[in-house]
Amino acid sequence: MADIRKVTESFAVAPQIDVDDFASIQEDGFKFIINNRPDEETFGQMPGATANAKATEFGMGYKAVPISGPGDFMKSMKALNDAIAESEGPVLAYCRSGTRSISLWSLAQVKIGAETPESAIEKAKMAGYDLSHLEPTLNQLAGSK
Repeated sequence: MADIRKVTESFAVAPQIDVDDFASIQEDGFKFIINNRPDEETFGQMPGATANAKATEFGMGYKAVPISGPGDFMKSMKALNDAIAESEGPVLAYCRSGTRSISLWSLAQVKIGAETPESAIEKAKMAGYDLSHLEPTLNQLAGSK
């Protein structure tokens, strides 16, 4: 069973999901899955093509926005925001632990002004993630609008 952590009414993150999780994810009302893991990051993880097929099987959209290093965050913010915008309902993003997913969401939402640095950090904390180390970057993004 996936460890889904609600961030907002329309966005949640989770550690790695598996093929058996898609039915319950769909039952929970999610309409779109975002995969923040590069394929073959670890042995035995579900490939992106399988996640895409399972999401489609259960009537959900799917997008891979892989994050494999610090430089990927800045170039992936638009892709994440675009995926959220194209979704017709709640979005679930996942990676190995959920940390990359919540970090990318926080950066992307602050960049477009949908969240303040403080609100993004607080929502991450409520979901069980400490993003205090991102505060300087979030403040910089907030000031660049």
